[in-house]
Amino acid sequence: MPDAYILCATPRSGSTLLCGLLAATGRTGNPDSFYRPQSRMDWVREWGLPDPVGMDKAEFDRSFLEAAIRAGRGDTGIFGLRLMRENLEELSAILDRLHPGLASDRARFEWAFGEVLYIHLSREDTLAQAVSLVRAEQTGLWHVAPDGTELERLAPPEPPRYDFDRIGRAVAGYEAFEAAWVFWFKEQGIEPLRIGYERLSADPVTTLVAICEALQIRPPKTDAIRPEVAKLADSVSRDWMRRYRSDLAAAERGGG
Repeated sequence: MPDAYILCATPRSGSTLLCGLLAATGRTGNPDSFYRPQSRMDWVREWGLPDPVGMDKAEFDRSFLEAAIRAGRGDTGIFGLRLMRENLEELSAILDRLHPGLASDRARFEWAFGEVLYIHLSREDTLAQAVSLVRAEQTGLWHVAPDGTELERLAPPEPPRYDFDRIGRAVAGYEAFEAAWVFWFKEQGIEPLRIGYERLSADPVTTLVAICEALQIRPPKTDAIRPEVAKLADSVSRDWMRRYRSDLAAAERGGG
């Protein structure tokens, strides 16, 4: 039975939905982005850790790791971590400072967390993912509940504006991150449990049951599984995707 799982993802791939489902089982930890640099001081304050300024770096790293493991386990016996590809190297470097000499990222993660199940959450439609990212960045609204209540807003409301270049950069970025995850799994000798956003959003119950089975944990009753996050995609998203494909085709014809 694994001691931990790492949800290997990219932004706007359904990771918030999946983390919420896993936490709600009461058996599969309380996964979150504990090693997202932008959130580090928020965790420090929430966990009541000493201010890292002026503190020995290794001592801080060790106390942060211990607190993250406690938080990621919750009241269960398994640790859950959400890890975006852009944060992988920094986490590995932190663990290397704490236990130097290990030969690989995988060895460092297993030293810190025990036996790990790696879950690769990806989104087949990278254009839809890019449009979702650009709209969230523009409007400030990142997640809503099924009843429409705002769950996460990071900036004041602003109207969305179609931006061909910005969407294109996001598509390229997502393609690069996904290729980097695939390369890393191969390099580390890891065969992850693969979860697609499209199936997760269409059938969260089946997805959650599959993860519980991989963790060797009894899944919850299916009628108790209720997603707490709703899709934000709408007619505006679909229009942007149509316009982007049309503009891209025109640009490729012009360039040829």
